[in-house]
Amino acid sequence: MAATCKVVCCEEERDADKAVIVQFSNGSLKNADKLDFTYFKNRDESNPRKKTRRMVVAESGRLSYVGNNYRTGSLKCNNLCKYYVGVLNKQTMQMEVHSAQLFNMQPVIPGETTETEKSQTTSQTYREKVDSLIEAFGTNKQKRALSSRRLNQVGSETLHQAVAKAANTVIGQKGLEVLQQEVAETESQGNLALHLPPCYPDAYRPENVYLFDDLLSPVEYKALEEAGSKMATLTPEELQKMRDDRGCFCVVTQLEHLPSEGEAREKKARCAYYLSLLLKLARQKNISPKFGQEDGCPRIIQNKLMRTFTAETFNNGRVQNMVSTSMRIKVAAYCVALLLHMGHMTADLTLLHRDLGVTEARMLEVAKSMGLTLSKPARGKADEAGLRDDHRLASLVLPLVKYEQLTERRKRKKMR
Repeated sequence: MAATCKVVCCEEERDADKAVIVQFSNGSLKNADKLDFTYFKNRDESNPRKKTRRMVVAESGRLSYVGNNYRTGSLKCNNLCKYYVGVLNKQTMQMEVHSAQLFNMQPVIPGETTETEKSQTTSQTYREKVDSLIEAFGTNKQKRALSSRRLNQVGSETLHQAVAKAANTVIGQKGLEVLQQEVAETESQGNLALHLPPCYPDAYRPENVYLFDDLLSPVEYKALEEAGSKMATLTPEELQKMRDDRGCFCVVTQLEHLPSEGEAREKKARCAYYLSLLLKLARQKNISPKFGQEDGCPRIIQNKLMRTFTAETFNNGRVQNMVSTSMRIKVAAYCVALLLHMGHMTADLTLLHRDLGVTEARMLEVAKSMGLTLSKPARGKADEAGLRDDHRLASLVLPLVKYEQLTERRKRKKMR
């Protein structure tokens, strides 16, 4: 008759009662009785990371084997599963079920481990040491981040070699002098190009180079109907007061030469009102949220001015809009483009730079970057227009003028 056994579950177990199951990485052993096994545990019971560290050492006459549950060669299944092993007592025929822990036994060659650890310690960088610590003791999130970073990492030497090879190829094709000249032109034009209105140099008509819709969209142009009609009805006394109080010489000049009637008069009056807002914006540094409301500025125009010509800064716990030096140059460029549409593709730069408060040299630089033709009015025409000073005019003539960039610097005067 076959013998029967009874399974008994050990409910309360100490750590010392857990069964140890080992497997050898280099195969199975025939004479396991000739191995001496030693079980070690960490002394630091207070550290939650170290108190669970265990090590099993198997020694034989020829070779030694070591297994642990915390280094690189340890089995990860101990963290994911819980193992049990049954131990049969042949006298009572009862099988006791105990918790088990698996160890992967790896052979240890004398002298090799010490040299490897020393070479790794001396050659590893700080980043590599941190990565090894994350591999051994890091959380699952840290290990996933480490794996992702290693997958996306590009070797620095390979990258430098590719960049050097590409640079040598470009230098060989174009030449070093041509590249230096292109870099100088790009640096000189880069700052201004960011603040110019959209340009279409291949246009067939001058008015299509800087489109009017890019300066004022149809919706914005329609919103200026009421304000433009008020500007068109200003009396000569009110124009003189505007000239004296606010210094809007460009706006007053345009209003003094309004067409008698028709759509051209309405368009020029609306553009004059928008130009007055731009000049007022350029003369201020910090812009109030109520900017333009006292002049009847539509909300859509106010939002456009804040979005296009101001920069947001954080001061005293709140966001403020300010007009920086670069934004003032951007206002100047858009004013020039607007004056070109108002004055038959010709703008008076002298009046504009006085209204904006920028230097004439800076104003000429903006006009050159826009590809405009610079000139001075003839003496007879200047007297008829009432211009006593030598005014500089900018005209848009196709094709656009490409000015040469001056790369030489002025010599400094020697101190005596």
